[in-house]
Amino acid sequence: MAVPRRKTSKTRKRKRRTHKHATAPTLVKCDKCMQPKLPHRICSHCGHYAGRHVIEVEEEF
Repeated sequence: MAVPRRKTSKTRKRKRRTHKHATAPTLVKCDKCMQPKLPHRICSHCGHYAGRHVIEVEEEF
């Protein structure tokens, strides 16, 4: 079994992990109500998708 010859330094370990981080979700504006929503999803505020009314959405009080 292979055994590392030297301890991996903190700098070397951190350089390897620089691309591993969380990214914020991409948001677009709904064409109908201008509320932010995820792309290629039905708008949760008005129920529209691609210019068509798809679902009925209950109003929150």
